[in-house]
Amino acid sequence: MRSTVPCLATLCLSLTLAACDTRDDTSKDQAATAGGTDSPPAETPREEQDRLQPPGESGVLRVVTRNGSTTYYLDRLEEPAGPEHDLVQAFARQQGWAVEWVVVPSTAEVLQRLRAGDVHLAAAGLTHLASRDAAFLRGGQYRAITEQLVCNRALRPLPDTAAEMATFNIRVTAGSSYVETLAALQAENPEILFEEDDRMSTERLLGQVEQGKLDCTVADSNIVQVNRRYMPHLDIAMDLTPSQSLGWYLPKEYEALAQTTRAWFDSDSGALAANSVDYRYYAYISEFDFVDLRALNRRIDDRLPKYKPLFLQAEESTGLPADLLAAQSYQESHWDPQARSPTGVRGLMMLTLNTAKAWGVENRLDPVQSVDGGARYLADRHERLPETIPEPDRTFLALASYNVGRGHLLDARTLARKLGKNPDSWSDMKDVLPLLAEEEYYAQLRYGYARGYEPVHYVTRIRNYRDVIESAFTGAGVTATGGD
Repeated sequence: MRSTVPCLATLCLSLTLAACDTRDDTSKDQAATAGGTDSPPAETPREEQDRLQPPGESGVLRVVTRNGSTTYYLDRLEEPAGPEHDLVQAFARQQGWAVEWVVVPSTAEVLQRLRAGDVHLAAAGLTHLASRDAAFLRGGQYRAITEQLVCNRALRPLPDTAAEMATFNIRVTAGSSYVETLAALQAENPEILFEEDDRMSTERLLGQVEQGKLDCTVADSNIVQVNRRYMPHLDIAMDLTPSQSLGWYLPKEYEALAQTTRAWFDSDSGALAANSVDYRYYAYISEFDFVDLRALNRRIDDRLPKYKPLFLQAEESTGLPADLLAAQSYQESHWDPQARSPTGVRGLMMLTLNTAKAWGVENRLDPVQSVDGGARYLADRHERLPETIPEPDRTFLALASYNVGRGHLLDARTLARKLGKNPDSWSDMKDVLPLLAEEEYYAQLRYGYARGYEPVHYVTRIRNYRDVIESAFTGAGVTATGGD
């Protein structure tokens, strides 16, 4: 790290996106075989003698992106996902091309790949800036954002003018547009100091702010929107920029391709894809209230009695405590059997279609089937963990696996051992899981980037809900095991 002194809620639209499985390490050498599908992420620049052919000739669009919740990542089923992933796949599908992904850890490296002419396109949450226009071609744009100063809410009063920023410790990711923004503010307010961090991503820096290790950072509003769900101590101090556009960039030699991307985003097909991405990844964020205990208490009275027998029955069949299952179900759906999210999960236990099929659930909106299938799935996550793990740690790890996926949990356990932590201890694992969002750690692991903060907060919320729900199950059912 180096010091730098001055330095749309939309309609639910369906979008068919094809993706291949990138779970096997050996798959990295495979080639894409169908138009519009993913090929495994590439890791190294092409040699000079192997220059890129235009995608119109090769049928392959080579795209650089970066790991992140608003760009590209592997989901709980280890399938490629993310706003940029989905947009690129829709665009390539329209053209009849396959996609070859180059996944890098930072914005700086994304821009480096563009300069090297190693890719056709960069789709990495890049802000369209005049300084970048000088070096690259603008592709299509798809989302308006502002850059926001985000601080730990305990630091009162928070700054609401540039001059007041001088007393706060500010750090931003190196190579980002935030450096340019802060440098411009510093030119008018020389007392402002900030640091560039060439190791931590924006999400990781937000985590530092959440934990009180850093006063403030700067992030795009969409990144803040996604991460505040899992980081309740983040507060937006102020917007630092007017509305700006996120979009794609291309090397200077691909003018025709740049025009094609711009035309596509302006077309009905591009608008459909952008609206679908907005709905899937952003529109639902504020629908669920995770902290309103008054709402929880009301629902214990008016909703839980109807479903309580299902949780007790699931306890008898799986051995998992009924109050734990009820708390998990509240976290997932607020006990709404019709609940559904744009990511495709549905019902009381918010099962994916693949999980439902695997556990014989024919109708995810049927409360009986949903609770039974979700409980058996959680029990399976529990049983697959070593029996030597003590309770309640084993239950907490099973919940984390349910949330983030077994592959990412196994990665976190591997990382815990490398760091001298105890992979069987939830106290240690809740510190390790967030590291899955940091390149210096996930680059060593099989399944790569994951939103590691999410399972930590998932387990925390379920534990808190269970404390409130427990009294509704006192004296009912079999003796609970693996409790708090």
